[in-house]
Amino acid sequence: MSDTSGLDLTRFSINQQTVKQLSLPELVEACTDFGIPAVGLWREPVQSYGLEAAAKLVRDAGLAVTTLCRGGFLTAVDPDERAQALADNRRAVDEAATLGTDTLVLVSGGLPSGSKDLHGARERIADVLAELGPYAAANGVRLAIEPLHPMFASDRCVVSTLKQALDIAERFPAEQVGVTVDTYHIWWDEDAPAQIARAGASGRIHTFQLADWITPLPAGVLNGRGQVGDGAVDMREWKGHVEAAGYTGAIEVELFNDELWARDGRELLAETAARFVEHAL
Repeated sequence: MSDTSGLDLTRFSINQQTVKQLSLPELVEACTDFGIPAVGLWREPVQSYGLEAAAKLVRDAGLAVTTLCRGGFLTAVDPDERAQALADNRRAVDEAATLGTDTLVLVSGGLPSGSKDLHGARERIADVLAELGPYAAANGVRLAIEPLHPMFASDRCVVSTLKQALDIAERFPAEQVGVTVDTYHIWWDEDAPAQIARAGASGRIHTFQLADWITPLPAGVLNGRGQVGDGAVDMREWKGHVEAAGYTGAIEVELFNDELWARDGRELLAETAARFVEHAL
């Protein structure tokens, strides 16, 4: 499919990682051609292109930047590693502000080598956010803690549920710290709808992302996010939960999938827009 005419893409945002085979200029051109109004950007390709140049490119195209991915990795015990993480996250805040987005997504980090202390790791996240949150808010940027599926708890993210994310976020003002609601990571959790309502009540749903759950998972599991509509997740149901909680913002589709990345990027982008309309609206 290469035609998106007639689709209601008002709230659609394409996360850059979904079509990472497209360069940033190619992505911007395709979004313009297909009537896609918004993008979520990733730090590494933005840095490679040049931060100021990237900001100008999307601004001149009239694209909104819904999020920047990603900050985080805040669980280090070593003081030097902690200081390096804080400095990198301050840079990420600066990048988000330059790109014109008010939301920096945080992947909190896994267990330090040799550690089994999940609680301690989560407390260290909060300790860093006590310093990072005010800095972000002063620059017009909100931090969005993203809980990741429990299979990532050891190596990537010790925050596995929305409840855990909110227990940390609620220590800070909502304009500093909120959460990311990502269907891929929470669809299995029967408590998640109640936690979405909790997040909405305090204005902490900072971004809403879609990806489907397909099995079998690939080796390494990271690149197993399915195209919207290909798996087990009821996208429309989850959209209903966030809207009932008061969320009216953009909806990003964020996929990591080697098979999708092997395809033509423009074709994949058009297909993703159509799947968004078919399965989420």
